[in-house]
Amino acid sequence: MLTGWRYRLASATGTAFVVVAAVLVANHPVSQSAFTTVVPLFDRLEPTVLDGSSLRRAIALSVLAVGGAAWPLYKPRPRRILDTVVLVQKRVFVGGFVLATLGYFKWSHQLPRATLVMTVGLVAAVLPAWFLLIRASPTDDDGRIVIVGDDPAQIARVTPAIDAPVIGYLCPTVARLATSGSAKSSEAPIADGGVELRHDDPEFADDAVQSTVLDSMTRLGGLSRLEDALVEHDIDTVVLAFRHADRAEFFGALDACHEHGVDAKVHRKYADSVLVSEGDIGALVDVDLEPWDPLDHLFKRLFDVAFAGVGLLVFAPLMAVIAVAIKLDSPGPIFYNQDRTAGFGDTFPVYKFRSMVPEGESATPIADTANDRITRVGSFLRKTHLDELPQLWSILVGDMSVVGPRAVWTEEELLLEEDAPAWRKRWFVKPGLTGLAQINDAKSTDPNAKLRYDLEYIRRQSFLVDVKIVIRQIWLVVDIRGY
Repeated sequence: MLTGWRYRLASATGTAFVVVAAVLVANHPVSQSAFTTVVPLFDRLEPTVLDGSSLRRAIALSVLAVGGAAWPLYKPRPRRILDTVVLVQKRVFVGGFVLATLGYFKWSHQLPRATLVMTVGLVAAVLPAWFLLIRASPTDDDGRIVIVGDDPAQIARVTPAIDAPVIGYLCPTVARLATSGSAKSSEAPIADGGVELRHDDPEFADDAVQSTVLDSMTRLGGLSRLEDALVEHDIDTVVLAFRHADRAEFFGALDACHEHGVDAKVHRKYADSVLVSEGDIGALVDVDLEPWDPLDHLFKRLFDVAFAGVGLLVFAPLMAVIAVAIKLDSPGPIFYNQDRTAGFGDTFPVYKFRSMVPEGESATPIADTANDRITRVGSFLRKTHLDELPQLWSILVGDMSVVGPRAVWTEEELLLEEDAPAWRKRWFVKPGLTGLAQINDAKSTDPNAKLRYDLEYIRRQSFLVDVKIVIRQIWLVVDIRGY
């Protein structure tokens, strides 16, 4: 990845070059003739080819408008591929709007309408590719790396395995307390989520080596400064060195890497807790933060919005009937909500039609046939999956997807992880209303089977696979023989 002034120069120069090329292509007689002949709404216009000072003015105005609108993009900042494409296109359209507005108020500076539309369209299609290219361009070194974790001993162990320059490390302050009879005194006070360990702790068995390694690197701050450090230092890769793969800090760091488009590596001992790239060898393995192609994400989101929007409209009368039936059947609220796990260990509330008597809830998974709290209406809703209709709203707002691993109650996951240690591999994709595990009747009472189906789906996911799963789920719901 290009960084610093190289990135700024390449991005600004590339933007100007793309805009100039787009204006020249849009101004060509062949382009003008084809556009005003084929494209509706423009087929009544006469081809307008600029030359001389008019063409030079059009080029200059276009470069200033689009180049100025793209100014925030010239600062090197880690971003995901899809975010980069969308942001660049937004800036291009802002530049096009500026050109149209300028021409409206100052007729002498107006670009022909066909030229303006073609120029904006060409730049919006080509410029994102340029920004992606310079983000991927190699530099003089192998990348900019930072180590992040709460375990100084592990930081010292993984550092020799890194074969590229390390900018520094982020770690909470660790208070090293003296052991009984030792002359050493405690160090700096604990801060930013720091931990307190004694010198006789196994993690500090080789304290001298650890201190030497840490002293040779720059401490960039605590864990709370991770996102700032990624941006300020143009980081390409983060190496995680945590004592435990916990939800808050370990997966929080992975989430920050994902949001900023930064690669992540972990020690092989944590490979069971994350998705890793296939074929990785060595002490450090690459975390597969983005197991799906950006286009798959785009098509999946479009499908989610269409499915949820149509579903809410079609089932609105039925949901009203269900609400009345629940109130008449048993006392209690109509809806039931529960915190479920989203991507990278984040949580969100899931709403369902209440199907049980509102009493104390146990996190231990049990079969419906053994659950005496299920109401008469609730039994029907569960069999037909109609209790999950309110989750269409969660899909519409982006908390869930139509297809994906089942969104599991956060309290229940603690028990499921005991039987399936690799359970957190499911956290790398958005949870779904249905999925491969659901259509194969894999329940939480058998977490290993459920995990196996979920991981198979993550590896096989495509738009066609999602459609097949949805069709099969609908068939299972309407198949009366299954009741």
